[in-house]
Amino acid sequence: MFKKILVANRGEIACRVIKTARKMGIATVAVYSEADREAQHVALADEAVLLGPAPSRQSYLVADRIIAAAKATGAEAIHPGYGFLSENEAFARRVEEEGLVFIGPKHASIAAMGDKIASKKLALAAGVSTIPGWNDAIESPERAVEIARGIGYPVMIKASAGGGGKGLRVAHDDKEAHEGFASCRNEARNSFGDDRVFIEKFIEQPRHIEIQVLGDAHGNTLFLNERECSIQRRHQKVIEEAPSPFISDETRQKMGAQAVALARAVDYQSAGTVEFVVGKDQGFYFLEMNTRLQVEHPVTECITGLDLVELMIRVAAGEPLPLTQAEVKRNGWAIECRINAEDPARNFLPSTGRLVRFVPAQQNMFAAAAVPAEGGVRVDTGVTEGGEIPMHYDSMIAKLIVHGRDRSDAIAKMREALNAFVIRGISSNIPFQSALLGHPRFASGEFDTGFIAQHYPKGFDARAVEHEDPLFPVALAAFVRRKARERSAGISGQLAGHGAQQAADLVVVVLGPEGRHRHHPVHIDQFDAVAGKADVVIEGRHFAIQSASKLGELLMVGACNGKAFCAQVERGSAKNPLAIRVSHNGAQIETLVLLPRAAELLKLMPHKAPPDLSKFLLSPMPGLLVDLAVQPGQKVLAGERLAVIEAMKMENILTATQDGTVGELLARKGESLAVDQPILSFA
Repeated sequence: MFKKILVANRGEIACRVIKTARKMGIATVAVYSEADREAQHVALADEAVLLGPAPSRQSYLVADRIIAAAKATGAEAIHPGYGFLSENEAFARRVEEEGLVFIGPKHASIAAMGDKIASKKLALAAGVSTIPGWNDAIESPERAVEIARGIGYPVMIKASAGGGGKGLRVAHDDKEAHEGFASCRNEARNSFGDDRVFIEKFIEQPRHIEIQVLGDAHGNTLFLNERECSIQRRHQKVIEEAPSPFISDETRQKMGAQAVALARAVDYQSAGTVEFVVGKDQGFYFLEMNTRLQVEHPVTECITGLDLVELMIRVAAGEPLPLTQAEVKRNGWAIECRINAEDPARNFLPSTGRLVRFVPAQQNMFAAAAVPAEGGVRVDTGVTEGGEIPMHYDSMIAKLIVHGRDRSDAIAKMREALNAFVIRGISSNIPFQSALLGHPRFASGEFDTGFIAQHYPKGFDARAVEHEDPLFPVALAAFVRRKARERSAGISGQLAGHGAQQAADLVVVVLGPEGRHRHHPVHIDQFDAVAGKADVVIEGRHFAIQSASKLGELLMVGACNGKAFCAQVERGSAKNPLAIRVSHNGAQIETLVLLPRAAELLKLMPHKAPPDLSKFLLSPMPGLLVDLAVQPGQKVLAGERLAVIEAMKMENILTATQDGTVGELLARKGESLAVDQPILSFA
């Protein structure tokens, strides 16, 4: 067994590998960029080596520096994690040539499977079901349009070396095929150094289901069941679960057999994943093989009880797999939510900055540790409170994993954990995840890869979500305000006749857009500050609330009518320092809790309209302005390209919403932009 390994990655996956190595008694070496000097993976490792500047092409993608770091520190093997160089055949070969061990498949297997064009041809030869398409590199946008017409729209345009949603577009017409081809090539060139692009038929109403495979150097290959990965946004997975609620056991066995056949065809020796697109008739077609550890590997670990990172390390060290296909377990149900630094209200655009608060849900399951019999909650992350989320890398900041006895139990556990997960300083997709899990279509298991685009086409705003019980968050706001008034009334030295009063009757004003507020008269009875309980009466309904949470704490934990809850309640907002914001189960309300007379006066207040910014093109996110496609005085048509912003490895094209004339350019190409920063004005 190795004595020391180098982890050629960052973030949560680097931390994940280090934890298993520590369990196995293996010393670890971290590598980092200048942006990651204070990162958690650097602190966790036994040693750390600086690679270079923040951009990945100058640090995490520089093979020479990584290999030099391994040699300088005496590391015998390199674990690449996922992303970066994990599926780079030249890097794997170089590692082997330098006398080191690549903890992953042999370079020949990566070469065969990492190239999506070659892998599709090989899959055909191995008898694996494949999707119709054009399997050779395409040289121009015009040729891409021609091929797309021949296959028939819609088509999927994919970079041969792509992965993780990078270098992938779906085109429904000639315009989208032309633009999608150019964007795919650019993204692939920047992210992978390989701009080859191919096209295949896009299966409508598809499900994305993948099979986890394992192989060793002794001829043993097996599969570890499947993962359901159909809940995606912009072709990046959002929620994954194992097993799938859709496929039958017969389909599972057929898919597993084909995945194993493909792995054997390339002498696959490590953990890998064969991805399939599955139609509503359970017909399945090979998409690609990921020759690395997947982001969503924890759900497989939960239902099988295996440590996939440990198995990768043992296989790389020459050991045989410790189990047979018949010994692979499938216990309970696991779900993973990717907690991303993005703003759902801005159509999920990236959100970067400092983590002012970062308090994950309480966990009782841990990476590299045995799964408890009763299941539970696990958090895999590479950040800590006070850390920076940089614009140079992808948007995922944590993975929240739960394991339950069945799917409904896992969903309930996940919603509770999401309610308890506190992130402030940047926007996150936590409320969106909770709302997704509560959607009837998700609960029924009747969804496909178009689910988010269909139900949330313009993004997601928690303030517009109707809570399952709309009066419950109102009752929480009233309870917190009554508690605050009790504390205020107890302050000594108040001016006689002007002190804070303990009022039983209040009005909770739920603030709405454009001054359309909802007023809820509330009566609070049986208030007991010491016991932390009260009976809140709204519209004839009683909410018996008990909570020991203190004022000022973001998390409010307690019981309502005997049922446990966890909500996030905070005082003050950017617009109103007196507001009380309540977030629970993906819904959020912002309230003012007032005395009845104050609520009546509020109704008389005029609404102040926001300033008109329609004559400006604003940056919808923080990022790098990589292209300005217009000049002052130029006439533009609706839909015409204006600018391109790059953030978190994704290229975002800004287009004109209506016909007009460009006025002044307010930002320069190559400039780092803040959110809502003006890029140009219109005349």
